[in-house]
Amino acid sequence: MTTVEFRTPGALADAERWTAHNYHPLPVVVAEAEGAWVTDVDGRRYLDFLAGYSALNFGHRHPGLIAAAHAQLDRVTLTSRAFVHDQFAAFCRGLAELCGKDLVLPMNTGAEAVETAIKVARKWGYRVKGVADERAEIIVAANNFHGRTTTIVSFSTDPEARADFGPYTPGFVVVPYGDLDAVRAAITPNTVAVLMEPIQGEAGVLVPPAGFLAGVRELCDTNNVLMIADEIQSGLGRTGKTFAIEHEGVVPDMYVLGKALGGGIVPVSAVAANQDVLGVLRPGEHGSTFGGNPLACAVGAEVVRLLATGEFQERSARLGARLHAGLEALIGRGVVAVRGRGLWAGVDIDPVLMTGRQACERLAERGVLAKDTHGSTIRLAPPLVVTEEDLDHALAQLAAVLEG
Repeated sequence: MTTVEFRTPGALADAERWTAHNYHPLPVVVAEAEGAWVTDVDGRRYLDFLAGYSALNFGHRHPGLIAAAHAQLDRVTLTSRAFVHDQFAAFCRGLAELCGKDLVLPMNTGAEAVETAIKVARKWGYRVKGVADERAEIIVAANNFHGRTTTIVSFSTDPEARADFGPYTPGFVVVPYGDLDAVRAAITPNTVAVLMEPIQGEAGVLVPPAGFLAGVRELCDTNNVLMIADEIQSGLGRTGKTFAIEHEGVVPDMYVLGKALGGGIVPVSAVAANQDVLGVLRPGEHGSTFGGNPLACAVGAEVVRLLATGEFQERSARLGARLHAGLEALIGRGVVAVRGRGLWAGVDIDPVLMTGRQACERLAERGVLAKDTHGSTIRLAPPLVVTEEDLDHALAQLAAVLEG
C-alpha cells in the first residue's frame, strides 16, 4: 500500500517556526490559483470567498493584469520618484479620471494612503482653512479599520489593534458610526476632515443608515471640512458601483484607494483629490521610494481600464443580488443577520451554534475559504469573476455547515 505524504502540516509548522504572530490563518497552504479558485500544496482546490480582503477583485492571475505585469517586467520595474518613468502619467491620469478628480498621488499600501490623506488634510487645514498650528482635528468613526501604523491605531477602537502600542497620536475625535448628530456635535473650528469608510469592512461589513453619508457631505460643505472616503476595501467594483459612496450619490473631497488597485499582483495605493486639496503638497514634503513605480503603474493602469468598461461593477451588482438572496434564505437556519452590498457580505452566525472562526474552519474543510471577525461574524467577498455556479456551491456549503 502506498503511503500518501501530505505537505500541509510541514509547511504550517515551518511558517509557525519562522514568522512572528500577526495573523491567525486557517490551516491552508496555497500553492496555485486562478480566477476564483486556489489549490493547496496537496492538490486540494478551494473556492476563494475572501479575495485577499478585496485585493483580488479581478480574481487570481487575471490574464490582462498578468500580461501587463509581464510586459513591464521586461522593461523597467523601479526608478524611484527621483525620476519620471513612461507609465506614471498614464496611470495617474486614468485613475484621476475614474475618480473624477484633478490629481492622484500613488503610494504602496492602504495604510500609506491613509497616512497620506491625514497629512494632506492637516496641511490643507493649516494652509487653506487657517486652523492654528498643531490644532487640526480629524473626525473618525468607532469600529473603523484604516490600517496598522502607530498613527492609525491611535484612533482605532479595537483593543487588539490598539493595546500596548501607545503613546498615541493626538488630533482625532471618534464618534459612533452612522450617527449624524454625533458628527455634527464633534465639528469645531479646528476640524479639518471627516475620515470614514462608506462601508466598514473589518467591523463586519457594516452599512451606515440611509442618508448618513449624504448628511456628512452636507455637514462638511457647511463647515468647510474635507470629506475623505476610505474606499480601500469597498471601492473599485466591490459593491456594484465603482465606489461604495456612490450608492448615496455622494462625491468626497478625497478618495483613499488600495488593495484591488494592484490587481492582486503588486501593492498599489493612492489618494485622489482636486488641485485645491492635493495641491497643498510641495516637493520634498511627502514621498515614497516605491510609490508609483513602473510595475505598479503598468498594473494599476490596466485595473483602471478594466473598471472603465463597467463590466465588473455590473457583475458585482447582479451576482451580489444572488449572493444576498441566498444568504437571507439562511436567516433563522443558523444565520442571525446579513449585511452588505454587491459581492460583499457580513454574516452573523448564531453564536449558540459556533463562533465565526469555527464556521470558517468548517467551510475550509468543505472547500470554501472565508474569514471571521468579531466573534460570530464571517465575511464573504468573492472575486468579481466568480460564477453563479460558484456562488451556489458556496451557499450550499455554508448551509451544510450550519446544519451540522
